[in-house]
Amino acid sequence: MRFSLLPAVVLSLSVVAHAGDWPQFLGPDRTGISDETGLIDSFPAAGPVIVWRAPLGVGMSSLAIHEGTAFTMYQDADNQFVAALDVKSGKTKWTTAVAPSYRNSMGNGPRATPTVHKGLVYSYSGEGILAALDEASGDIVWSANTPKKHKGRAAEYGIASSPLISGDSVVVQVGAPNAAVVAFDLKTGETNWTAGQGNSGYSSPALLTLAGKQQIVAFVGAAVLGIDPASGEQLWRYAYVTDYDCNTATPILIDNASVLISAGENHGSTILEISRDANSFRATSSWSSLGKGSVLRAEWQTPALADGYVFGLDNVGSAGPITNLVCVRVADGEQLWAKTRFGKSNLTLADGKLFISTMKGELVIVSASTSGFTESARAPVLGMTRQAPVISNGRLYLRDDREVVCIDVRAAE
Repeated sequence: MRFSLLPAVVLSLSVVAHAGDWPQFLGPDRTGISDETGLIDSFPAAGPVIVWRAPLGVGMSSLAIHEGTAFTMYQDADNQFVAALDVKSGKTKWTTAVAPSYRNSMGNGPRATPTVHKGLVYSYSGEGILAALDEASGDIVWSANTPKKHKGRAAEYGIASSPLISGDSVVVQVGAPNAAVVAFDLKTGETNWTAGQGNSGYSSPALLTLAGKQQIVAFVGAAVLGIDPASGEQLWRYAYVTDYDCNTATPILIDNASVLISAGENHGSTILEISRDANSFRATSSWSSLGKGSVLRAEWQTPALADGYVFGLDNVGSAGPITNLVCVRVADGEQLWAKTRFGKSNLTLADGKLFISTMKGELVIVSASTSGFTESARAPVLGMTRQAPVISNGRLYLRDDREVVCIDVRAAE
């Protein structure tokens, strides 16, 4: 393990208040953090309060919540669909087929989560068909087969890049030889720009401000890229080669010049410091913790940052079965605590707590404390899942390959 200290004062992540809606992957600010308060610490004696369950099909897509509707993707034997569900009842408002069914050895169905923006829902299928649908009706406004359009091929384990809105573009990883990342016009689906080269990773891009400039940070198959959101110009590149191109976690903003990246397959974590000289940008490692002794190897889960501390799932081995829940201090990379063999899971940070969905289908509540691991609740709620909990207006949403479940997580008044 190798570290060099960041400045003594580390700015915590500033979360913009977006009470209620969860309109894209990882929430309003793509951080996996909710600003909701007054949430439960434990479950009633009878177990979690289930508001509704809604049948669905196969898929790894999470949910986006916007103005009373939950959007997700699934597939049946023939097609991949975008579905709109009423958040009060779970009843289906509409479903629209957007691509043929997708099959893969790592699991079938769509992977990416829809994004809702100004009356349109943007979806991305397992093989890379990007579509814009009318939010109210589900009618397809436009559709683009991105690998075909840019002469590439879908990632080996399926496209998992959830659409990012930036200006007049929707941005995704495509993984074409000369178009690793592509921006498509929000209204027409025409290509606005392309950036980078080579295979895509499985990460969703983030819109961050670093070194005084807003930029798209994309964790592609073998590198991290900083991209000008208006022109597609590559501002900087930092090589990050991982077995099987399994760069999956979304980059996390640490402060106004630093971003955390983390990958599984026994790879590890690195904080990049982005510096600027006039219009020239450079990415260098502020600290790194790599290999089998790493403090954090995020496999397919994006860690969450709170007040200079990162909470995340540390996967041991090459896609191995052992996963630890850890707390890491950003300033020096010290692992303050680890709950070893916690199990493959995913998490969302809200109200000082980690709401964790285990791959077994349990919902677990753990204190987001730097002093040690404290679990306050655990209960089975559905089947095998990889999605992190979605929290919106006091309700928590999860799904598996059979259904969506909505749970009331408001504390009693």
